[in-house]
Amino acid sequence: MTIKEFKLPDVGEGVAEGELVSWLVAPGDRVEEDQPVAEVETDKALVEVPSSYDGTVEELFVEEGEMVPVGDVIISFRVDEEGDAEAGASDDADSAAASDSEPDATADEADASAGDTAPDAEPAAESEPDTPSGRTFAPPSARRLARELGVDVAAVDGSGPGGRVTEADVRAHAEGGAAASGGGSDGDAPTPRPAPTDTGSGERKSAVSKRGSADSAAGAGGDAPEPAGRETTLATPATRKVARERDVDLDDVPTDETRDGEAFVTAEAVNAYADALESPAEPTAEPEPVDAEPADAEATPEPAATDAAAASGTASTERDGDETVPYRGVRRTIGKQMERSKFTAPHVTHHDTAEVDALVEAREELKPKAEARGVKLTYMPFVMKAIVAGLKAHPYLNSELREDEEEIVLKREYNLGIAVATDAGLMVPVVDDVDEKGLFELADEVNDLAARARERKLKPDEMKDGTFTITNFGAIGGEYATPIINYPETAILGLGAIEERPVVREGADGDSEVVPAPTLPLSLSIDHRVVDGAIAAEFANTVMEQLEHPLLLLTE
Repeated sequence: MTIKEFKLPDVGEGVAEGELVSWLVAPGDRVEEDQPVAEVETDKALVEVPSSYDGTVEELFVEEGEMVPVGDVIISFRVDEEGDAEAGASDDADSAAASDSEPDATADEADASAGDTAPDAEPAAESEPDTPSGRTFAPPSARRLARELGVDVAAVDGSGPGGRVTEADVRAHAEGGAAASGGGSDGDAPTPRPAPTDTGSGERKSAVSKRGSADSAAGAGGDAPEPAGRETTLATPATRKVARERDVDLDDVPTDETRDGEAFVTAEAVNAYADALESPAEPTAEPEPVDAEPADAEATPEPAATDAAAASGTASTERDGDETVPYRGVRRTIGKQMERSKFTAPHVTHHDTAEVDALVEAREELKPKAEARGVKLTYMPFVMKAIVAGLKAHPYLNSELREDEEEIVLKREYNLGIAVATDAGLMVPVVDDVDEKGLFELADEVNDLAARARERKLKPDEMKDGTFTITNFGAIGGEYATPIINYPETAILGLGAIEERPVVREGADGDSEVVPAPTLPLSLSIDHRVVDGAIAAEFANTVMEQLEHPLLLLTE
């Protein structure tokens, strides 16, 4: 029997991390290959992670609710030799590839691992099964504490059974490392980084020095952090953009994280490194007051008072009964997307109202035929076809601005996103090629996507490549809004509730009169860099014409 580790796979294109929502297994459970073992929430979907092995669950390395980078070990299995040979073939191939690409690093890690585990070899043999070379066993709480303190858990000497690392071991290692950092650093440390400083949270320390802090290692010493000087660094496109904006070379940013054997840098690490580079110049202009004042206790109460004020504010918040909810997963993704859109594209919203007597009658006439085909016919397919007519007449609303290339791409596909409210937040499944589909086909597809969005069962591919978005806030209530564009799209149309409202029409005697009639309020937000107000009004007029005369939709 051997122990096989399972890493969090990339459960969606470009996903760098996910929240482990729940475990579907427990240590000691028997699992089969492809059996779901955990639920992981990514940017837009909740997905089940299947096992790659037939075997028994040995250990869970991550707690529910914890954010896990792709490539981190989340679970281990006890696998027999036959299962190991079959299910582990791909892992062995990956390991061989990693060994070929980084022979020196692998050798160094093996040496360090052998040195760390040698004293505990005898107890481990008695109380623990065979484990992969270099693996350190620690409960999720100890691993989380290690990350918070900036400690490599693999470098901690475990005092538990079989060398298992406890929280006390992590704290002891962190305190010992902090004490030793003043005299020098471990020669085996993978990359230099700023010394941990107290952030006012008890024993927990931050691995990034506060910018402008008097206790900052960079500020005290006046020396910028030493560049890592790597040849290869992995990072997400968003992180690379941050590096360009901060004028930082990614290969110089210190990091302990790796992906597939290569150094992995986050946007937070880039910002911390950039701040550390800038911070030495800030405190250098203020040495005189320090020398002029006597070295007494008067200088220290001010930051202490600040910390105390912050602490008292936190405590009062807790006493008031406020609830703290994690800002991550879908909610964080929505927030980042909304912030990016609102602060990138100058929004202008155009409001109008369509009189839709004929549309209501057309839907009522077609509903029995739709039901006979097992389709629930709503107003959405009619609106979608009207929008396509408007986009064909005014293509700049079906476009994308690419600022780096200094060009506007006019899309020839009509892929409409439909915003769906779910318990986890707003999701936008995309209906492809709306111009090529009929009303009933669109109704069936929209209903299916909306239902699966609410159940969190959408696939990542079903929320990609939209060219225009519709948000139907009228289904909940309301007439007008100022919807935020689903960037990098150029426009979004908000639909109010179809209700009878007063309208002015010509009476039988030729005089104007106010009568009740079903109307549909429209709220069109545009990116004013690409679309002018006049074009937005013309687009709205085209859409309203199609909705007020639904027979025109037959031409689309």
